[in-house]
Amino acid sequence: MAKSILRLPEVKNRTGLSRSTIYLRLNNGSFPRPIKLGERSVGWLESDINDWITGRVQHTNAVNGN
Repeated sequence: MAKSILRLPEVKNRTGLSRSTIYLRLNNGSFPRPIKLGERSVGWLESDINDWITGRVQHTNAVNGN
C-alpha cells in the first residue's frame, strides 16, 4: 500500500491545530513524530495523522461516556 506524506499546512488543516501547538505536543510526546524529507524539511505519514485523529475522537467519546 502506498504511503502518503503530509506537509505541515495539511497537518494543520486536518487537525485544526496551530504550528506551535503541534510542536508543543511533539515535544511532550502526544503527537506523531515527523519523518525527515530533506535537510530542512519534514512531513508526517498520513496514516499516523489519521490514527492520531481517531485516537482523539475515541478519547473524547470515552470521557463523555459515548
